[in-house]
Amino acid sequence: MPPPPKESITPAPSPQLARDWALIQSQLRQAVPDSTFEIWLSALRPRAVVGDTLVVAAPDEIRSWVADRFAHVLQACAATVLGPQAIVDVVATGAPVADAIACPDAGVTARGPGGTEPEFHPKLTFDQFVIGDSNRFAHAAALAVAEMPGQAYNPLFLYGPPGLGKTHLLHAVGNYVRTHGGGLRVRLTTAERFTNEFIAAVQTQGTENFKARYRETDVLLIDDVQFLERKVKTEEEFFHTFNALYETGSQLVLTSDRLPADMAALEARLLERFQAGLVAEIKAPDFATRLTILRKRVQHDAVELPDEGALHAIAHRIITNARALEGAWIRIVAYHSLTDRPIDAALADEVLAGLYPAPRAAARRETPTIERVQELTCAAFDVRREELLSTARSGRVAWARQVAMYLARRHTGASLPAIGERFGGRNHTTVMYACRKAGERLAADPTARALVQDLERRLGEGRDDRAN
Repeated sequence: MPPPPKESITPAPSPQLARDWALIQSQLRQAVPDSTFEIWLSALRPRAVVGDTLVVAAPDEIRSWVADRFAHVLQACAATVLGPQAIVDVVATGAPVADAIACPDAGVTARGPGGTEPEFHPKLTFDQFVIGDSNRFAHAAALAVAEMPGQAYNPLFLYGPPGLGKTHLLHAVGNYVRTHGGGLRVRLTTAERFTNEFIAAVQTQGTENFKARYRETDVLLIDDVQFLERKVKTEEEFFHTFNALYETGSQLVLTSDRLPADMAALEARLLERFQAGLVAEIKAPDFATRLTILRKRVQHDAVELPDEGALHAIAHRIITNARALEGAWIRIVAYHSLTDRPIDAALADEVLAGLYPAPRAAARRETPTIERVQELTCAAFDVRREELLSTARSGRVAWARQVAMYLARRHTGASLPAIGERFGGRNHTTVMYACRKAGERLAADPTARALVQDLERRLGEGRDDRAN
């Protein structure tokens, strides 16, 4: 008779494991930002506890990345619930448990189809990246590199504080090359993983395999290169890997939380290599970009809002990065689900008051009103408010009206019908048409775009003109 099939990952966990996993998830939620948990850790599923090993299943496209980037936090949270001896093994969904625990290591490992290399998250693509003035240059550079590896900018060095999209762009490059690169070999890693693999290779006399793995590639993507500082032997190996790839025309993309010039502990020759290509900064998102990030998240979550007041409240309070914005949104949605209160500005302010105090400037400046939009637009276009609200269709007045409706939609939180009502009793389809026409003209006309951007700064991010 043939041997019985190996146990699959599909059965539901035991009641005790389900309870333990709920506690571990609770620990994870406290240990990482909500948005990080939702993107990377929410899809994990407990499979079994065998001895001291907790077997956790993850979708194959993120399995190795989770094991690599979240090893310490997974280990710490599991140890809190299961005891200090706990070992976490991250396996691919569908992988046999027997294979997963055959060679347990001390710590978090990744096992299953596809080896142990980090994979590219399918949601982190160029299409899903929210572009604004703070990241437009970095996005354009990353896209150019993805379209023409080794020809556009080499190396490409992306830097900026955590949570602004550096890792997203790395995955976007990887996903693009995998799909459109005609079979180009692309590899993603982190400086920490590179260091650990190099140390292991030295200890096991496997340096030749290690070199081949990294040097026989067409596109190498490395996250958090600042972790190479003060690791002399690893720096030397990375320097030679860098040179080998560069000399063969392979593309390198690096990310860091600081400029190369600010990594004084790195060897000068390595810093010179980092600065030899294109260095692109990603800054904190401006108000308009923060709103767009939140709108995309609302669309992703399929949440219906009475208006955008809650989004404006979040965007005014949180000015640092996308992770914090999404974390705040998740908190508000959770509170809404528990209390059945509408997701509006009042709820957002109440939920976020203790966690994210309103900045002083934002505290003095309320969310723009439709009247304020109309006031600024009339001044910018030299039209009277009566003309703006009238049925006049001259080019000058029609364009001013379209801009005013566009700004009202983006910055006041009012619904389409509410905006139409305040513009002479027009219906919501008229407002939709005006917003679309304004968007099309702004995309094609730099002069119009500059004028509207100035209005947006005065509405959202700039000085309170009424107080000056």
